[in-house]
Amino acid sequence: MRPFEYIEPSSIPETVAILARFGARARVLAGGTDVLTALKEGWERPEWIISLGRIPDLATIRYDEREGLHIGALATVRSVETSPIVRSHYPALAAAAGSLASVQIRNLATVAGNLCRASPSADTAPILVALQAEVRLVGPVGERIVPLGTFFIGPGRTALSRDELLTEIRVPPPSPGAGAAYIKHSPRRAMDLAVVGVAAAVTLDGPIYREARIVLGAVAPIPLRALLAEQALIGQKATPTLAEEAGRIAASESQPISDVRGSASYRRAMVALLTKRAVLQAADAAFTTQLGNSR
Repeated sequence: MRPFEYIEPSSIPETVAILARFGARARVLAGGTDVLTALKEGWERPEWIISLGRIPDLATIRYDEREGLHIGALATVRSVETSPIVRSHYPALAAAAGSLASVQIRNLATVAGNLCRASPSADTAPILVALQAEVRLVGPVGERIVPLGTFFIGPGRTALSRDELLTEIRVPPPSPGAGAAYIKHSPRRAMDLAVVGVAAAVTLDGPIYREARIVLGAVAPIPLRALLAEQALIGQKATPTLAEEAGRIAASESQPISDVRGSASYRRAMVALLTKRAVLQAADAAFTTQLGNSR
């Protein structure tokens, strides 16, 4: 392992100033599950490691009825999985967090780190895109809010500049009649990377789809919105037959590759199946929400 300098800034402005000074020669350390592996294996050779551990309040998870959910950059995947706030208002996000790797890794890994890693198979990305999350990026010239759907550029590449820090993830409050689901397929062990992941978020007006977002993971270079499948749902009555049709359309929109974990044709078949299931689960959750609101 190549020697490096280790820095522990105590504020976001101090961190941004360090990033602006060292740029590509520095790596930010949050949970460390990716960074430490990259260092050990020699995949990356930064000169500076910038730890966020001393910056106050970055591990906070909070909810506001008007602003929605705020997840700090140091909030671990496990804390999101087990948070009463998340489990109450965003159960699909809690489930997606719980599907990532092992408990040991989830206790260290951060949701922000999972997003910044920009792996096509990331478990938290599809559901957060489906829930219309945004990320707060802070740099030398100030901050900007970026919709998560435009944050990913390619495998391992995001809209985050070298001198910027992702400080927070924001998820809008769920609307009345909303429901969501995330389903991951990994044929060997639950803690493996997703061969296919599908997130669905819908809003129902009675039995009719008013809004629909379907996001596919591990079958494209970035989390992929299945826009045609979404359009097939909107304005239609929620039925298993319609969900199956949406699955067929989503499979045609996917862009899978063949690798050691599955062939492209296998992945397309799984997209069709998991999309159907995710849409049905999201619709069931939306029906439950409507029932609760009517009491």
